[in-house]
Amino acid sequence: MRSAFGFLSGLVFGIGLFVSGMADPAKVLDLLGPWDPSLAFVLGGATLTALAGYHLVWRGRARALTASFDISTAIDRPLLVGAALFGFGWGLGGFRPGPAWTSLALGLAGILVSLPAMLIGIALGGRATSRPLLQKTGA
Repeated sequence: MRSAFGFLSGLVFGIGLFVSGMADPAKVLDLLGPWDPSLAFVLGGATLTALAGYHLVWRGRARALTASFDISTAIDRPLLVGAALFGFGWGLGGFRPGPAWTSLALGLAGILVSLPAMLIGIALGGRATSRPLLQKTGA
């Protein structure tokens, strides 16, 4: 059941990336061209959606797929280093993790370098830390 919901969530996310045009790295890299507010609207919509989800979690509503959530509010060194590397990679290549996968369908040449580099970074980051990236809690 959890896998099916994960797949459906990823599918909706990927379709949203294509519909919004966020699979195109030019949306991120064209900082000196004419201002395109679409990125701000997509990020704003994602922020509002996440805030609504966190609000439900913090209020203790019943969960559909798990007994509890592990929410950390710690701002530590691994978080800051990871955020800096994420931002650097995003600025350098113009690909975020979600759009990187959806950009494979567009056949962009840059994705053939960016996606393998991202996967290598994820693997190295997982080995560099002693704690797992996702904690298993509850069910």
